Amino acid sequence: MDPAGEVLAPDKDIMMEQILDNINTTPIGQVLRKIASLPEVRKEKVLDVRRQLTEGKYNLDERLDVALEKVLEHLTT
Repeated sequence: MDPAGEVLAPDKDIMMEQILDNINTTPIGQVLRKIASLPEVRKEKVLDVRRQLTEGKYNLDERLDVALEKVLEHLTT
């Protein structure tokens, strides 16, 4: 039985075991592992950016490009 209370079929258990066994060798598994190693969210920074956005003082397009470049660089190194 899974945490949601549903009874899992035996073939679903086998499939899940295969996924978990191979997660480190698949591209998605590697990305998930890197995401899990990222630092926690800095709440103060998030609140500051939200304030700037509501006040129209945050250049979203420019900063989004920079942020995406950093994320992609981090994920590919």
